Amino acid sequence: MAEQSNELKKLATIASDLGLSAPLRTKSIELIGSIGTHDALLILLDLAANKGLIKEERDLALTHAREIIQSGR
Repeated sequence: MAEQSNELKKLATIASDLGLSAPLRTKSIELIGSIGTHDALLILLDLAANKGLIKEERDLALTHAREIIQSGR
């Protein structure tokens, strides 16, 4: 469980790092969504609220958050 938490933290850092390329941030958001835990949901909602990210990345984070909620995980 701690390993998954560390992975989520690293992915969240990558997803919000504006110095990295958009495709890398997008891939990170997708990976966070695939984890599908409550912690992943919280990170995705935080990313969706991050006004520094481009609109498409924020929408993607929100879409993955919605999928986690709908799946009931």
